[in-house]
Amino acid sequence: MKDYLDKLAQSSSRSYVGTMLPGIIICFLVMMAGIYGAELIGALLIKLNFLPEGSASPVSGIFVAIILGIIIRNTVGLHLIFKEGTAFSVKYALRLGIILLGFRLSLVEALKLGAWGIPLIVICISCGLAVTLYFTKKLQQSERLGTLIACGTGICGVTAIMATSPVIEAKENEISYAVANITIFGLVGMLFYPYLTHFFFAEDPIKAGLFLGTAIHDTAQVTGSALIYDQMFQMEKAVDVAMVTKLTRNLFIIAVIPVVSLLFFRNSQRARMAEGAQSGIDSGGEVSESSRLPKWYKLVPLFVIGFLLLALVRTIGDMTLTNDGAAFGFLSADAWQSFYESSSSFGTTYMLGIAMAGVGLTTDLSQFKGLGMKPFYIGLIAALSIGLVSFTLVSLFGHLVTV
Repeated sequence: MKDYLDKLAQSSSRSYVGTMLPGIIICFLVMMAGIYGAELIGALLIKLNFLPEGSASPVSGIFVAIILGIIIRNTVGLHLIFKEGTAFSVKYALRLGIILLGFRLSLVEALKLGAWGIPLIVICISCGLAVTLYFTKKLQQSERLGTLIACGTGICGVTAIMATSPVIEAKENEISYAVANITIFGLVGMLFYPYLTHFFFAEDPIKAGLFLGTAIHDTAQVTGSALIYDQMFQMEKAVDVAMVTKLTRNLFIIAVIPVVSLLFFRNSQRARMAEGAQSGIDSGGEVSESSRLPKWYKLVPLFVIGFLLLALVRTIGDMTLTNDGAAFGFLSADAWQSFYESSSSFGTTYMLGIAMAGVGLTTDLSQFKGLGMKPFYIGLIAALSIGLVSFTLVSLFGHLVTV
């Protein structure tokens, strides 16, 4: 009997792997094509002198992978054999990628901005969230889509969108639309803001870096804009300040995801109660299970906890390296840097790339017909508002920040 059960288990395992494998493979291939496509775009921008030599591509491989996936899905189509594997990739590769992203962020970097820099970042993030959610409601758009655009604008672009999407159960077309939104306005900011920065903050590299680090969405785009600024106006310190500011801003993904999740579920609860009142349903004062807010611990997904734990590991490693000359007492500076960079790169490049390729492959463009142009108006308003708030705060308080 035991032998029979073992054979049955092995057969089920092979069947499960066989079902998943085709979809995972196609996601991997689309992801690799996205990576090389993004590199080609970056090389073309450098050749056309839009970016300085040595710049990373401002268009992420994730974005290109989504576009390629959408093209495949809406031209040749996606056979049912790939369905299970793509769904698996979207769900589990995404979570693992976000967890490994924690290695990129150190609390030590945030402390460099001091008592004035961090509040400035918090206000900019809060503005991005508040303005985006307000206009989402005013324009009567999907709250899930508005929440994704808000997080992408306020925190760290595509990464924030991907981290928020599973929490609020966003649809594939909403994720794709939000990523396209953030990428387009982030690119415009990357190319335009270095010159605006020089016009207003030409003699102050700290203010210049603070503005670029808070006003532009994605980390790669902030890097590109700071390098453009340095090449055009010889302000190397502005690059360092911009990167510290952006990495500190990225850290707030830990706090913002639970907050936006709570807001999302509260608004959904109110909408359900309003619909019940309009339909004349009498619940006898009882609250249905579906309309209750989730428990607090459900607003903090496990992958966010994993992200935080790895960020703490990175922080402790950096602190022990500074104090003792060896991370955790036994890793040299080069070994420690190689470890956390390769781990975070595997997560952000491959795991998130596979997940977003899956998003593209499951996105049916016919679903976009109901969305129209209003979400892009929301993204434009959000980008302009966070840029204006950043400019105002940096102008007033930037001189108080020391890095």
